[in-house]
Amino acid sequence: MTTTTANSFPVLSYAAVRERLIARDETALLDVREEDPFAQEHPLWAANLPLSRIEIEAWRRIPRRDTLIVLYGEHAGTDLAPQAARTLAALGYTNVHLLDGGLEGWRKAGGELFRDVNVPSKSFGELVEHERHTPSLSAPEVKALIDAKADVVVLDARRFDEYQTMSIPSATSVPGAELVLRVRELAPDPATRVIVNCAGRTRSIIGTQSLVNAGIPNPVAALRNGTIGWKLAGQVLDHGADRQAPAAVSEAHRTQAQADARRVADKAGVHRIALDALHTLEAPGRTVYRFDVRTPEEYAAGHLPGFASAPGGQLVQETDHQVPVRGARIVLADDDGVRASMSASWLAQMGWEVYVLDAVPAAADFSETTTPASAYPPVAVAVSEIAPAELAALLKQPGTAVIDVTTSANYVKRHIPGAWYAIRAQLPQALDTAIPPSSRYVLTCGSSLLARYAAADLRALLDARGQHDAQVLVLAGGNAAWFAAGLDQESGETRLATARTDRYRRPYEGTDAPAEAMQAYLDWEYGLVAQLGRDGTHHFKAI
Repeated sequence: MTTTTANSFPVLSYAAVRERLIARDETALLDVREEDPFAQEHPLWAANLPLSRIEIEAWRRIPRRDTLIVLYGEHAGTDLAPQAARTLAALGYTNVHLLDGGLEGWRKAGGELFRDVNVPSKSFGELVEHERHTPSLSAPEVKALIDAKADVVVLDARRFDEYQTMSIPSATSVPGAELVLRVRELAPDPATRVIVNCAGRTRSIIGTQSLVNAGIPNPVAALRNGTIGWKLAGQVLDHGADRQAPAAVSEAHRTQAQADARRVADKAGVHRIALDALHTLEAPGRTVYRFDVRTPEEYAAGHLPGFASAPGGQLVQETDHQVPVRGARIVLADDDGVRASMSASWLAQMGWEVYVLDAVPAAADFSETTTPASAYPPVAVAVSEIAPAELAALLKQPGTAVIDVTTSANYVKRHIPGAWYAIRAQLPQALDTAIPPSSRYVLTCGSSLLARYAAADLRALLDARGQHDAQVLVLAGGNAAWFAAGLDQESGETRLATARTDRYRRPYEGTDAPAEAMQAYLDWEYGLVAQLGRDGTHHFKAI
């Protein structure tokens, strides 16, 4: 059912949205709250696009302006969706809807709600283990093998920076998409046991099943519950490890991996397309995402024009962020014939229409070294800048309030002395409860990009409150310019004008999560298969 609101944005019911998801009609179901409240509960296929960041993310993440968009999201009793709808309409989106009744309407209609982030991928991983009986070993069993110096290699399927934060002793970093390509370099003897781990469960399961599906001869198992399971078993993790797979792959191993990956992709229903035929996918009403699934370093050294960097393992893990339009087409590229096929095999099993660039010619243009152009919409109100040195001088006297709208993690790490942290979409509350009235406000963030939009918001807000004489400025170059100038800085949660809800603290990240939180996270993952059954919109199928 579709109705129309007083502000002219049509409303879609839970039943209408669910019907579209089941039909895999292109739909962007967007939660415009910050990440932490989003992570507390949301529909399976909802993607998080905070109101605070719409202008700098929408054009990149939702490239087709006539995409059917459905919005919801309340904060502190305020419905953020109408404001988000107006912003998207101003950005040129022509098919914007509000979810009837918002999240509460979804719940009352019987819609399933999921916790955490990257839920489609995590629930899919649980379904894969449930249906394919992915082999695994407990943390004590793996530790016993390592302690006994058994013929075993441990491969960490996370990003390298996650691996460096904490890792299994002796483990080597091999991010998920690299496993099939590089495993034979690390375990050339088919008798060597291969253990795959991540922080929790998903990437361990998907990585292990990738090797099983590819048919490597070695015995393979996931480290059950990853580094969480390791810690809960009372075992000690390494920190700062830097072991990585060899960059070079022998021709024999590469040829075998190519054949294995293609076989798996074919079985999963992955499509093949030539580079010069890509334009045929861009039909009216169809969104096409193009990703290079190689490592960030390879991508930076040169890639095909128009392709964004999305290392394959993380793309499978974070599909809801990278591809918020359910029903869109996805095209993957590599230069080895392995990583794109393996990544595509998983996306196809998750119900995506996915293509791999086939037979990329040797002369293909991998010379592009910049990311695809990301034009940002102009700021509605012109705002003057202030140089770092000039701001430093003003801060020696009263009357200037600095408001930092960067991520809370970056603010805590370091910020301008005296600066207030505020979430952009919550500036009204920040002024009401924390930031005192000032004659001058200076907005900043990492680069000044987001600060410019926040400054326009603040100007309108102050005018509405009768503070027409208050000056609003943007710090030229943002925090980066301030720090580069060698000016003073401080760290910590010194002045939080709004709560740090911009990011959900994952129970599996870092080294200080309480054991109760880690166990609760594992218990939640175990229940995902049942939730998928109740939801009924997933289209997952494990080969």
